[in-house]
Amino acid sequence: MNTPNLAKTKITDVECGTGVKIIEPCNLYGCIIGNDTFIGPFVEIQKNAKIGRNCKIQSHSFICSLVQISDNCFIGHGVVFTNDLFKLGMPSTIEEEWAPTIIENNVSIGSGSTILPVRITAGSVIGAGSVVTKDLNTKGIYAGNPAKLIRQL
Repeated sequence: MNTPNLAKTKITDVECGTGVKIIEPCNLYGCIIGNDTFIGPFVEIQKNAKIGRNCKIQSHSFICSLVQISDNCFIGHGVVFTNDLFKLGMPSTIEEEWAPTIIENNVSIGSGSTILPVRITAGSVIGAGSVVTKDLNTKGIYAGNPAKLIRQL
């Protein structure tokens, strides 16, 4: 019987502002977290991701490389960000092929949403379980798969 190679969750090479609260276990590495931000348990934030000030990242969320979440944002439970569009029908291991995601200030993303490499305009609300596949350039409430504008704010 083979013994698996076990790795523990860790917080390493994280640049944190003041007043940051992290509930373990978490797997955070090579990222930046702004002042007064809350990170819930079972969250992974990868290298080259940036979280702004006064954000709340709820449990079980995955924030991959090249995601930038601006200030005063709320990320619900189990939100998943992607940076790879599977252009060749499979995951790419070449970082230069990945694309960034920009979440502007004061955005709320509901639990269970999936966010592809997009830009979401400031002040928008993404309904729970939504799949955001395209840039959202109008401030509003979006929901569905794919996410569509429900009403402007």
